[in-house]
Amino acid sequence: MKYRIDKQEQYSVLTLDEENLNSTIAPGLKSDLIFLNQEGVRNLILDLSNVRFVDSSGLSAILTGHRIWKDTGALILAGKLHPMVVKLIEISRLESILVMIPTVEEAIDYIKMEALERELHGEEE
Repeated sequence: MKYRIDKQEQYSVLTLDEENLNSTIAPGLKSDLIFLNQEGVRNLILDLSNVRFVDSSGLSAILTGHRIWKDTGALILAGKLHPMVVKLIEISRLESILVMIPTVEEAIDYIKMEALERELHGEEE
């Protein structure tokens, strides 16, 4: 599996450099997601700009990431998603639980705003 990772203090960006997120790639991605979470990555931006096809195994890997980060931070799907990828997410009715943002830059802004909100709510309580 080919990917690049950019680790920052508040987030990490994992850019998948594969056209297919399928049963060949998905187990490795799941393992890496678990490892990144255990390393202390609080928010993960999964850049799927290069991905043209996702099968059920790939979707399962994405959902694993969502479950891992839902209580401690966020998993964000970023990048201009290929229409086939969007269609699978919509058919699976997951667009309401997965955060999808058009660019990595906007996803970074989203994470920073979420952190500010948590800070403000923490001060008010």
